[in-house]
Order: sequence, then C-alpha cells, then structure tokens
Amino acid sequence: MSDKTVTFADRFTLPAMGQGTWYMGENSGQRQNEVAALRVGIDMGLTLIDTAEMYADGRAEEVVGEAINGQRDRVFLVSKIYPWNAGGKKGIAACEASLRRLGTDYIDLYLLHWRGNYGLDETVELMQTLQQQGKIGRWGVSNFDHDDMQELWGVDGGAECATNQVLYHLASRGIEYDLLPWCQQQLMPVMAYCPLAQAGRLRSGLLNHPAVNDIAQHHHASAAQVLLAWVISHQGVIAIPKAASIEHVKENAGALALTLSAEELARLDAAFPAPGRKTALEVV
Repeated sequence: MSDKTVTFADRFTLPAMGQGTWYMGENSGQRQNEVAALRVGIDMGLTLIDTAEMYADGRAEEVVGEAINGQRDRVFLVSKIYPWNAGGKKGIAACEASLRRLGTDYIDLYLLHWRGNYGLDETVELMQTLQQQGKIGRWGVSNFDHDDMQELWGVDGGAECATNQVLYHLASRGIEYDLLPWCQQQLMPVMAYCPLAQAGRLRSGLLNHPAVNDIAQHHHASAAQVLLAWVISHQGVIAIPKAASIEHVKENAGALALTLSAEELARLDAAFPAPGRKTALEVV
C-alpha cells in the first residue's frame, strides 16, 4: 500500500482512495457481497466510505452500516443530504435518519448533495447545528462549480466547508480550468466521483484506449488502475470508485501503489487534453 494521502485544511489526513456506494443496496441478493467488499476495502486501507441518503432510497446506507458494524472507529464515513432536506428541522431529521440506517451516532463528513431548495446560509446554519449536536464532524458540498464556491465563501461560515465532491476522470477534466486550482489554493480536498467514468461507451473508450493500455502493461497493472492513479496524481484529490465485489476492491486498492511517470502523464494528457476554457461542471 502506498502512502499516497490527502490532507484537509485542518491537517486531518486520509488515503487518496476511498470506496463509493452508488447503486449499492438496490438488489437484496447482492447485499452480502457488497458488505464483504466494503469490509475487505477497509482491511486494505480504503477507510473512507462515501454514501448518501439518495442511494437506493437509503438502503446503501444500510449496507454501509452492516459493513462497519463493530469497526466504526476504523472508518471515515461520508454521507450526503438531499437539497430539499438541507435546512432547518428537515435537515436534522434527515441526518438522524441517515444515522439510524448507518448504525452510528455521528457522520465524519456530511455533504449537501447538490444545490437546490434552501439558501446556502440556511444550509451552513444546519451544518453548524449538526456539528454542535455532535451528529457530524466536518461538512462539505457536492456538485458545486467555481461560481458556487465563491458564493458559498461569501456566506457567514461558508469557508468552513471541508470538501467539494464532483465528477472527475481522465475524459472529464473541466474542473482543472478554475475549480480544482481554487480548491487546491484553499487546501480543500476534491472528492472525485465516477473516477472511471460512468458505465457505457465513454467508460469503455477509456478502459480500451491504446495509451491507457500501454501504460497499464508497462506497470503490470489494469487499465482501471492507471485511470485511478491518474486521478489521484493530482494534488488534493481523493478518488471514490464503487466496487461491489472483492476482486474490484483489491484492484482499486492496488492503484494507490501505482505511480505514473512524467512521460506517462504527458501521454495521457495528449490523449485526453483538458479544455482550455471554462466549461460547465459535468454532473451525473
């Protein structure tokens, strides 16, 4: 296992690879496989687990709760709140429901899943209340673009935001234009969801690209490991790939030990160049 880590502004440090749970909990027949995969990931050092009240209507949180039962202190737990719950008493009730499903009395990092119904001032106030009640440790946001972060920073207490979770992979590099540099300047980690792209043609094109596969062969690694290593080669970026099988968890964990050379990074950059202008934040 590599010592590749990411440090928050308050100097708290985590491995640069975590475990995502999107689509977990949707098939009860897969539950034990999902629980087992998460547990193996924890044992391999992937101690950040990311989930949300949205995923399978809370059943993903239940899967996570089962996986961390008896080992809560080994895990850095991240969950996300719907925008229509992110204020006032609704927010407290939503957080408490997540806590029940997770089988814990606190969430390490609680994120606003995307902007919506409540003003940023109301959401910041909610997060501060939840912190004061001991229900959450840090708080952050998801799917916020550069302008959203500027607006958040203008809200009283908004600069306490600990992270921004966004779509980021080799074929989706728009955040590199302004959002990622700004977050790096604030010493605010970026959590990259879908670091291998979504299922479908784009993901297939990435995994089967000649440059990616040549580099993978050179390292006796998989294409997926190269793509994950590329994501976490960027300062302050945590990748949170989903892995519902033990085999995939082990593959993901192996990417922490893979270091790409400057030449390999340049080859990937040439194959999938970052946009030279501002582009809209991609969201899935």
